[in-house]
Amino acid sequence: MPFDPLQTRLIRRLGIANPVFGFAHDAAAVAAITNAGGFGVLGATRHTPEEIERDLAWIRTQVGKKPFGVNLVLPTGMPETDNRAAIEAQLPEAHRAFVRGLQEKYAVPAASQAGMRSRFVRSEESAQAQLEVVMRSDVNMLACGIGSPLEVIERAKATGKLVLALVGSPKHARNALSKPIDILVAQGYDAGAHTGSIGTFSLVPQIVDVAGDVPVLAAGGVATGRHLLAALAMGAQGVWMGTAWLTTAEHHMHPVVRDKLLAARSEDTVISRADSGKTLRQIRSAWSDEWAAPGAPSPLKMPLQDILVGDLLGAIDEHEVQALMHHPAGQSIGYFNEVRTVADVMDGIVAEARTRLERLADENEVTTATATS
Repeated sequence: MPFDPLQTRLIRRLGIANPVFGFAHDAAAVAAITNAGGFGVLGATRHTPEEIERDLAWIRTQVGKKPFGVNLVLPTGMPETDNRAAIEAQLPEAHRAFVRGLQEKYAVPAASQAGMRSRFVRSEESAQAQLEVVMRSDVNMLACGIGSPLEVIERAKATGKLVLALVGSPKHARNALSKPIDILVAQGYDAGAHTGSIGTFSLVPQIVDVAGDVPVLAAGGVATGRHLLAALAMGAQGVWMGTAWLTTAEHHMHPVVRDKLLAARSEDTVISRADSGKTLRQIRSAWSDEWAAPGAPSPLKMPLQDILVGDLLGAIDEHEVQALMHHPAGQSIGYFNEVRTVADVMDGIVAEARTRLERLADENEVTTATATS
């Protein structure tokens, strides 16, 4: 069998066709990524246990025996219980007043229900309830977005699941590697949602050097076959992509937000802590501008910020207050300006990578021939 540089050791081990791990909060998109030859990963941090159980079971019906994963954020320092009243009691009045001011300024009607970030508290209690469902499921991999507790890793591995950790610095990688992690994702500054301060091109080789025999995936700004080849050249065994699927036909997205994503360029993303209290790269909007304006209060830490703004964020989407509507997205959003199917995106990335490989081989042959003539 001829050597195929896209069939890395990790990809052969997993039995998938393409070295592309696709992260999405939408179950239909995750199933489509897996069925297109990638490794779909469901972002379930903001899902209730019942929703996680339902989505994982549904994805399994769609993908058969193909492997897929689920991602949870397990930060340290969260409150013990899902006690919203206790969190609300800690919210400073100045922050409450600022949020009320935004609601009045943009004439946002009251929400009919709690928002996605405030319908439950990010707590040890909620995390354990989510984990119980994941551990009982037949999902093939648990990805730890923030935090990778040893007891969780050991329990997941005992149930036959692979464990993946996302890291944004060599320090984070060394901490993850002190535990029995199977895969690392080196997530650079370019990435959407929670991201660090080191650019992808600088970060990936450092993580590869630290990781030793543990396979590394490159994340942050990955959009094309050229990015895939660059990741492999830096020593990664595949790529981790999230932004790429936001504008696909399978990914449920509010039409207003989808139009903003399709129109966005790389420079139209900003990092803000205004949604969750953690750094979150998103498309720029009046929401991020207001929180960055002089005189605006500094966002609170998680989960205080979740509860402070969660209901308002829910109301903004519910009532389609367009100026404030936004979504997490990485700098790679500039490459996605039309609605395509997941399969089309996947096929385009892989096809471009193979075409570029062939071009490199041809250029090398020409250079060699010229040098020896």
